[in-house]
Amino acid sequence: MDFEILHYDIDGVATAVRVIGKGPAVLALHGAATIEGTDWARGLADRFRVYLPHHPGFGDSGEATHIAGMQDIVVHNLRLVAALDLDRPHLVGHSMGGWMAAEMAVVAGERFGKLVLNAPAGLNDPDHPGADLSAIGPDALPGYLAHNVDVALRFFPGGAECPPLDAFLAARERESRALGNILKVHGMGHPNLRRWLARIPNETLIVWGEHDRMLPASQAPIWQELIAHARTLLVPQVGHFAMQEDPRVVRGIGDFLAS
Repeated sequence: MDFEILHYDIDGVATAVRVIGKGPAVLALHGAATIEGTDWARGLADRFRVYLPHHPGFGDSGEATHIAGMQDIVVHNLRLVAALDLDRPHLVGHSMGGWMAAEMAVVAGERFGKLVLNAPAGLNDPDHPGADLSAIGPDALPGYLAHNVDVALRFFPGGAECPPLDAFLAARERESRALGNILKVHGMGHPNLRRWLARIPNETLIVWGEHDRMLPASQAPIWQELIAHARTLLVPQVGHFAMQEDPRVVRGIGDFLAS
């Protein structure tokens, strides 16, 4: 089964959406880069139609220099859902995309079905801090993304799923600028996110790799406590790229969405 690529103009921003599968709609939001691609979604495609947009300035989507924080991305995505004409799609977010999905559910949870937050960023809990990206060198980064570092290395220069070096570097530079626009106000989170999460009405699954070095799994109980209808799936022997490291993670997400 191959991906389709759809193109939309969302308030002047050229937005690319990869789509695969048939069934109930799932909107899946990537993290702070597009390094790991979208092949993981094939594990849902037999039961769901999965929509995987590239955020403004990321991947195949156009620039959006007006972005001045996460709230602009939340509005962009809500308008994208309307353009796609999706009726209460399930919402899945990984890392920064998990923070994004959580804020979308806070303000418009009734527009979505179930919610999956896979190692979500955003809380910045001082007792359970995430990794300091500025202190991680390029050679060390794969070890922060996957417990089995060989899985992450597939997506980096020399790996089987990495584009040519010049394309890889150009994408990282471009996405770094776009990420900076999202983070320029509050960094990787919002100081009031903890207060907002109680507004999420959706049945929610918190997914976390027990060996996540980017965002610690010790945050999972906090998210579960703050979201009324949440439960947690802790996955052994995987890291931040849990869906790429163990296909059972994707199957577990699918079982939750289908139940």
